[in-house]
Amino acid sequence: MKLRFEGEVTSLRPGIQALSQEIAFTEDEAGLPVQVEYSAGDLEIGLNEGGAYIRFARKHQFFRGLGLLVQYGRNGRPFTIRETEQFDTIGPMFDLSRNGVLTLDSFRFLLRKMALMGLNTVMLYLEDTYEISGEPYFGYMRGRYTQDELREIDDYADQFGIEAFPSIQTLAHLEEFLKWEPVSFYKDTKGALLVGDERTEELVDRMIEAVSAPFRSRKIHIGMDEAEELGRGKYLDRNGYVDRFEIMTGHLEKVLEMVRRRGLKPMMWSDMFLKFASKDGAEHYDTETQIPEEMARRIPKDVDMVYWDYAHIDKEDYVKLIAKHRPLGCNLAFAGGIWVFNTFGVNYGLSLNATDSALQVCKQEGIREVYATMWGDDGMEGNPYAALLGLQFYAEHAYTEGELAWSQVAERVKFCTGIEAEAFLKFKDLDETPGSEPNNSKQSNPSKFLLYQDVLLGLFDKQIEGLAMADHYAQLEEEIRRVRVKDAELDYLFDVPEKLCAVLKQKSEIGLELKRAYDSGDQAELRRIAEAVLPSIAAAVKELRAAHRSQWLRMFKPFGWEVIDIRYGGVLSRLDTAAVRLLDYVDGRIPAIEELEQDRLVYSSVNRFNQKGAGWCSYYYRMASPNVFFHVINPF
Repeated sequence: MKLRFEGEVTSLRPGIQALSQEIAFTEDEAGLPVQVEYSAGDLEIGLNEGGAYIRFARKHQFFRGLGLLVQYGRNGRPFTIRETEQFDTIGPMFDLSRNGVLTLDSFRFLLRKMALMGLNTVMLYLEDTYEISGEPYFGYMRGRYTQDELREIDDYADQFGIEAFPSIQTLAHLEEFLKWEPVSFYKDTKGALLVGDERTEELVDRMIEAVSAPFRSRKIHIGMDEAEELGRGKYLDRNGYVDRFEIMTGHLEKVLEMVRRRGLKPMMWSDMFLKFASKDGAEHYDTETQIPEEMARRIPKDVDMVYWDYAHIDKEDYVKLIAKHRPLGCNLAFAGGIWVFNTFGVNYGLSLNATDSALQVCKQEGIREVYATMWGDDGMEGNPYAALLGLQFYAEHAYTEGELAWSQVAERVKFCTGIEAEAFLKFKDLDETPGSEPNNSKQSNPSKFLLYQDVLLGLFDKQIEGLAMADHYAQLEEEIRRVRVKDAELDYLFDVPEKLCAVLKQKSEIGLELKRAYDSGDQAELRRIAEAVLPSIAAAVKELRAAHRSQWLRMFKPFGWEVIDIRYGGVLSRLDTAAVRLLDYVDGRIPAIEELEQDRLVYSSVNRFNQKGAGWCSYYYRMASPNVFFHVINPF
């Protein structure tokens, strides 16, 4: 499609040129004239016999409009579109602190996709993955961004009217920095800073200076979530028991002084205040919680509160929990989630349903600032590229007043990414297996624990007994192959899930087969498994590892891949040992296989497991073994 832009285009030119890499248009003096004009607020796009027009009020709207013009104007038929933005601010939060640190090229790619979608902000979650002068251990060997790299991200985002800004931690969630002995004087507990110490305050001041300097935006997210351990380590030894609310509000005021001095606009996660107000001091989703007037009075009003909620499906829950925030008296933003957490896939069943309810309520309740978090808990086996359907869902909600039609999301994501919505949804089926709740509402993640669990120990075997996991993954492997489009730019995203299915169709139930054969004395079957099945699984794991390595190095900096590499190495080593143990037994060199003598127990009877069903496990080291991976005498 050849276009000739006329009107207010000077500031848009760099973004136009960048998007010509993404969608099928070129600038040509003989092309279709496109009149570019400012509007009173709405985004308007149209095509008629005389040409086309894009009318916009804010820079990011233009680039969504450009995408819509190309999408609907390719056939040459006249059309008009008018959209009213439902939120002032909407965009993703990329987790850049759980090993997956996006390269600059990856960031640019995602920003171009965001521009086509019409998103206008990106939050960079940076625990210790940015440079601080004089702190060599801060982000050491973690792929930390330099000031120049952050500035490049900000520059690239700005050409599309996307506001980039940092999200850091100024209280807890700093385990990866505080683990180093040379900086132990900053540490209260394993992950929390030693509040009240002058050196800590000076560090936080330098954090804020270093991370805010590269960005145009004056926004900064100062974190302060999940700080339950606050004041319970070295602080307690020094000061005796002090109420956590007192510690936190005192520290918050000092951090806000640093922020105000720089003319920054702060926001923070709200969960700790709701926890302080709850009956047990730990639950921030309690809809019965009431913020006491005295607590509300003491919370500064010039810090925005970010209510995060990734799992509620019922709209009434969001209504109640938003209401619980109102007494705080602060501007309220909302952060939902696209579940790439702790899985090789994306839990779209939960993500899309929770997001739909949450954003409908945000519109109803006048919440004008919304973020889509994509956490990388426990090492980032997943990736934000696979979550692009979820981002498209947020974007279409942002420009839709009434009910959001799935057909609109599907059409737009195919245009913006080149991948069908149906293909993206295959990522959910890695975990939406037999035994999971409808739409995987309990966040089962068998794609991860069935890969990493040991075949001789079979920690999850009782959990999945009677569930047709092998058949599920064999069928899913074929379905993924069916939806792939070899020439699509993002087709490589499906290499890992396809090869993971090739592993799990063999490995998911092998522990059950081993136990049955051993208990029944079927030595021929044990020999067959040792000599044929386990080597076949190992070969499939090697193919999966190679595909995953290629994908990682294409998206992320190399730091952090070693963690996943070691995990694959563990799987392969244990498959080898299992084969040796089986052959030693069937050849009479050992009288028994002690691991297979053990009864299999349900992994957990509480929380997400409900006695049986696919289930959830948060940590690799708990999937791989029930034995000691590390022993911490003093966790603080």
